[in-house]
Amino acid sequence: MYNKTGWSHALPMIVLTASLGACGAPTRENVAEYDAEAAVDASGFRAATPATQAYNGEVLASPLMQDDADFELAMRGLVSREDSLDIRGAEGEIVWRAADYAFLDSEPPATVNPSLWRQSQLNAIHGLFEVTEGVYQVRGYDLSNMSVIDGPDGRIIIDPLTSVETARAAMQLVNEALGERPIASIILTHSHIDHFGGLAGVVELEQIASGEVSLIAPAHFLTEAVSENVIAGVVMGRRSGYMYGMPLPRTPRGHVGSGLGQHPAIGTHTIAAPTHIIHQSGQALEFGGVRMEFQYAPHTEAPAELTVFFPDYQAWCGAEIVSRTMHNLYTLRGAQVRDALAWSAAIDDALMRFGDRTEVIFNSHHWPVWGNAEARDYLAGQRDIYKYIHDQTLRLAASGLRPDEIAEAITLPTALENNFAIRGYYGTLRHNSRAVYQRYFGWYDGVPAHLNALPRVEAAERYIAAMGGLDAVLETAGNAFEAGEYRWAAELAQHAVFAEPASATARELLARSYEQLGYQAESGPWRDVYLTGAYELRHGVEARDVTRAAGNILETIPLDMFFTAMATRLDAGEAGEFEAVLNFIFEDTGQTFVIEISNGVMRHYERAAADDADATVNLTRAFWLRLIQQEAGLMDMITSSDFAVTGDRGRLLRFFSLLEQPVPSFDIVTP
Repeated sequence: MYNKTGWSHALPMIVLTASLGACGAPTRENVAEYDAEAAVDASGFRAATPATQAYNGEVLASPLMQDDADFELAMRGLVSREDSLDIRGAEGEIVWRAADYAFLDSEPPATVNPSLWRQSQLNAIHGLFEVTEGVYQVRGYDLSNMSVIDGPDGRIIIDPLTSVETARAAMQLVNEALGERPIASIILTHSHIDHFGGLAGVVELEQIASGEVSLIAPAHFLTEAVSENVIAGVVMGRRSGYMYGMPLPRTPRGHVGSGLGQHPAIGTHTIAAPTHIIHQSGQALEFGGVRMEFQYAPHTEAPAELTVFFPDYQAWCGAEIVSRTMHNLYTLRGAQVRDALAWSAAIDDALMRFGDRTEVIFNSHHWPVWGNAEARDYLAGQRDIYKYIHDQTLRLAASGLRPDEIAEAITLPTALENNFAIRGYYGTLRHNSRAVYQRYFGWYDGVPAHLNALPRVEAAERYIAAMGGLDAVLETAGNAFEAGEYRWAAELAQHAVFAEPASATARELLARSYEQLGYQAESGPWRDVYLTGAYELRHGVEARDVTRAAGNILETIPLDMFFTAMATRLDAGEAGEFEAVLNFIFEDTGQTFVIEISNGVMRHYERAAADDADATVNLTRAFWLRLIQQEAGLMDMITSSDFAVTGDRGRLLRFFSLLEQPVPSFDIVTP
């Protein structure tokens, strides 16, 4: 805000956090010394309680956990690997390091659900693998996989990872093992950053712009890739920190993996405009002598998504509409609920289109599926899990159950329950059923008391008073904890913390409850959410760097989106009586935006400059981006030839002062 830190400092929160928020990433060297015997480790995490030991012991003893077939599959076709994999950024910062997860090479400890431990062990396997003759994958270099088709006349690269640094390291591994060859085409399967951010680590972006290398993506890719988090980026970025365990140590009492992979790589992120758009199923292309048949699968795992079949290799790339986990119908970082029916239908369509011809399935995450019968069974399970959750949620809702009751009641048939490829390592049955309910019925569960419930802090204060005061509540919560009833202990302790946030006893009891819930969780994101909550209760909220390198992604964001995001920063309380019309003329792009403020609302229009504007700003997009990245401030605005103001400067500055600075490190587990 201009009246506090300079107008330009309000802008990075609009975009930079948003560009990275879809995945989140660790922000520091968080591999701590670990002593399995310590009652409390270096980060404050305690040992597993007897109740947690018993719970995880039962999981470990399950006959299902004796099945090691996936380990053979995950290692199948190993061509090359870099044992000391350590990828660094330009300033020596860690981007990706295999040693972070070296502790996984052991039996599961009591502090990790053995099923999640197993999944994390599989995801930690890294190297270059042959999928089938001419088809390869680099796995374990990022949250996602990079796939390579070695065609007769050139290579096809599928999903060049999250960051330039990891993509460059992956390509180096490919070139050293298979030899350097020209890249004919790159396929971006969908609009999440872990599938396009490393683009410039694979080719020079000029090669795409010139047409030397084709870039294939689904319709609306570019808009979806930069828009999902722009408006809500600060909140999504903060919640991503919980979902991916950003502040947690890499130890058996901290982050062990994300279920979908280990973690999203940090580093530099890039993007480019596609040269070939897939907008309907059945489209066919050929590059580098490689024939490709596409399926258009929007509104599934991502708003813009495709899959691709390679008939000459009898291989289908399922992108991320299939994986080796139950995926998210609702992602804990916060996003629009996904359409379970559309997702299931897309998998069914793929089965019908490609099933008879497919001998191997490889995806954007995890390891492949080999054999036609195995591929068809795999697709049937992936298809059925999302429709099952959809249908059974609505059945239970029709019987009068509310979302919390549905989450408790819904169960899977044995055939789905015992299928490792759809277990809840990322999404879960409980929160996906809530997502289906939300999609159809919204936030209101039909209970009148919930229509206008008391705010959380006020409710907590009244609960504490009604239950006899803080000491009485903590005694009850403590008894629940000792009995292994950690969900109830957390419920009570959370009320105590929101009523008395300064109570060290309440905070520690809540942290210990979250801790044990995390240790028992099969889902990587659930574990990270619980343990990050415990970590912040003990250590506070770490300041976040919201000006990390976004590569060229800022350059692709339409100016319209910047103004849409700015409107969400307007302090309506201060702006209630303020009215203004402002012109923003971008000299280098030829675009003009008219801003109108009234009734505490900011509206913007791309049209000719208003004759009655209170002030007109002539600037360049290049200067605008300097403001966004905090490379220019108030003095630059005053002195730069790329920023000129005519009209009422005071009114313009008043508008700037009304743009509220968001708080990227806001509290979550405390009021």
